[in-house]
Amino acid sequence: MNDFLQQLAAIVGPQHVLTSATDTAPYALDWRRRYQGAPLAVALPGSSAEAAAIVQLCRAQQVAIVPQGGNTSTCGAATPDASGRQLVVGLRRLRAIRDIDTDNNTLTVEAGVTLQEAQQAAEQAGRLFPLALASQGSCQIGGNLSTNAGGVAVLRYGTMRELTLGLEVVLPDGRVLDQLQGLRKDTTGLDLKQLFIGAEGQLGLITAATLKLFPLPSAHATAMAGVADIECAIRWLNGLRARFGDRLTAFELIDANCQAVLARHHPGLAPFAAPWLVLIELSDGGDAAALNDSLVAWLAEQDMLDGVAAQSESERRKLWTLREEISESQRLDGPSIKHDIAVPTSALPQLVRDCGAALAARFPGVRIVAFGHAGDGNLHYNVSFTRPGNLDLFDDEAAVNAIVYDHVYRLGGTLAAEHGVGQLKKDWLARYKDPLALELMRGIKRTLDPDGLMNPGKWL
Repeated sequence: MNDFLQQLAAIVGPQHVLTSATDTAPYALDWRRRYQGAPLAVALPGSSAEAAAIVQLCRAQQVAIVPQGGNTSTCGAATPDASGRQLVVGLRRLRAIRDIDTDNNTLTVEAGVTLQEAQQAAEQAGRLFPLALASQGSCQIGGNLSTNAGGVAVLRYGTMRELTLGLEVVLPDGRVLDQLQGLRKDTTGLDLKQLFIGAEGQLGLITAATLKLFPLPSAHATAMAGVADIECAIRWLNGLRARFGDRLTAFELIDANCQAVLARHHPGLAPFAAPWLVLIELSDGGDAAALNDSLVAWLAEQDMLDGVAAQSESERRKLWTLREEISESQRLDGPSIKHDIAVPTSALPQLVRDCGAALAARFPGVRIVAFGHAGDGNLHYNVSFTRPGNLDLFDDEAAVNAIVYDHVYRLGGTLAAEHGVGQLKKDWLARYKDPLALELMRGIKRTLDPDGLMNPGKWL
């Protein structure tokens, strides 16, 4: 492999080929510290041309490629295996903001730009890029595209599929597909970019994207309220949609166990406790005080256990900090069996009720920590403490997953709503996904990547 590494160094420069265990360690372990790999090396291209040359070299020498962005995957989608024969291609040097077109409301960025940097570039141009995630300071646009990320504003703006107008992709044979046009209407055949969004790097290497921008809101109204049950929360969601239309930007759910985890690790962050908390945000142009008054007036008419409306940007930021600290608080609290599931919004109450009862019957004393995005039916449903004295929670993972996923699919849902499939859920996907859909996806994989070199070992 020395010859391969020398050719790699000739493409990107010796300093951008990492081979020592110390240098490759951050790329070999996933964010949840569950998957540990042993890469052949880590290559860091500085341009799409260098990325294409790397892919061409890997195809010629039959070396598998694992694309990696910010390494924030929660399901091992960007982690190499332990064979020592897979090349990690890190995209952090692809950092250019290539273009901002405020008249067309588009932003073209390279794949290694962090989500936060894309947001800031849009804001500096007086525009909004609305994708918002707790990991936005470290996750990268390429990874957001590869998992079809959603986040807290899907209710109004949609996922990355809806936010993307064009892509630049290095195909598995090293050719570069350049479709970065900022067009909102184009009926000239298939929309090829959609093949690569959500494919987790298994069909090609995304190197740049043209993204939709929106007017920068001048007004926000943000409130947190306590409700008695999730049925009430869904009634509120529908009522807010009817009253405020697309000004309703976010509607987040936080259950009582989730609040307890937050209180242990961030005491005083939550303003009050309730069976369920809902975090509501409206956004619009115009006057912030008027928008806030409208939301407060609507809340006053509801059956609310307690509530607070942000009266300043710092208070608004504090409410969102509470929501953003959930994942880290959970990690500090210990292991849990995580589920990134979605069902139709109308089915959320039944899922919470029936799945919780089934888990409690199988594992008395089980603790479920649930939070998520009610507007798109996406619930982060995390299970811990399955049995007293159980030293390894993951001994029960298969049984827990079967219960959860059986209920999810019975209600017309999915086991991967925004975090992807990766290594963690690939066997479960084979169990629940429509066999014909899987056959078609694998056929596309064979057509584009006949040698199976792009991110092998994941769900395709």
